[in-house]
Formats: sequence, structure tokens, C-alpha cells
Amino acid sequence: MGYLLLAGAIAAEVAGTTAMKYSEGFSRLLPSLLTALGYLVSFALLAQTLRTLSVGTAYAIWSGVGTAAIATIGVAFMGEGMTVTKAAGIALIIVGVVVLNLGGAH
Repeated sequence: MGYLLLAGAIAAEVAGTTAMKYSEGFSRLLPSLLTALGYLVSFALLAQTLRTLSVGTAYAIWSGVGTAAIATIGVAFMGEGMTVTKAAGIALIIVGVVVLNLGGAH
């Protein structure tokens, strides 16, 4: 159940961050409200996740997967460029999360 809650927390954080891009510095009401809602839901689910997962593992997965997802969304849907350095950074984030889980950090 912890990993399911964590997946929801990641999805809410990614949605909130994506909405933030469209809020134009919080000058547009609906994207600004969606940003706040996304982060509120994300933190609430992350807090519930910490009942069953260790804080280090949960936070590493939440931040790492969220960062990789937002970087990928930026490239795929927002016209951001992909460089070898950016691709390597995303890959390292993913590898780091996998290594944490394989290392039994939960």
C-alpha cells in the first residue's frame, strides 16, 4: 500500500509542477489553484507513505521519479531541448532510485 500511495504522491507532484509552468508566475488563477492542490495532495499522500516506508527511501523515490518525469514532460511536451548531459542526468536519477530499492533501504 505504501508504494501505491507514493505513486499517487508522485503523480500529484508532477501535475502540480506542470500546472505551475502554465500559471505564468502565479498570475493565472486556475493553473495556480491546480499547483496548490497538486502539492497539497502530494504532501498528504507522502505523509501517509511514511507510515510504512522509511523517510530516506520514500523521499528519494518521490523526488527522483518526480524530477525525471518533469524533465521528460518538458522535453516531450514543452519544447525543451534534450542534450546528452540532460539524458545522462535523468538516467542517473533513475539508476539511483533503483539502487536504493535494490539495496533494501526500505
